[in-house]
Amino acid sequence: MAPCPPRRCGVAGPHHEHCPPPAACRPGCGACCTAPSISSAIPGMPDGKPAGVRCVQLADDNRCLIFGRPERPACCAGLQASAEMCGDNREQALLWLGQLERATAPA
Repeated sequence: MAPCPPRRCGVAGPHHEHCPPPAACRPGCGACCTAPSISSAIPGMPDGKPAGVRCVQLADDNRCLIFGRPERPACCAGLQASAEMCGDNREQALLWLGQLERATAPA
């Protein structure tokens, strides 16, 4: 089994029964490419992007145009969809990610 990402359960190593499997991205969502700020360079956005701003690499159908490519920022590649983060629809995902962004923003 795939290892659990440390941010999921806080324990590095093999998959743990208490960790839910990663969720698949919801087609047409793109909330994780809009709600959070990204401080690293993105092709077309050399200074990253502020929270709430749509990434220029997000296609009209809300799919990442650089998914799986080396120029995709590590923070994007490391983000894993989850039922908690994604909720039941795009609006719930935007709300959850927006709350996380505000809770983790520098003072």
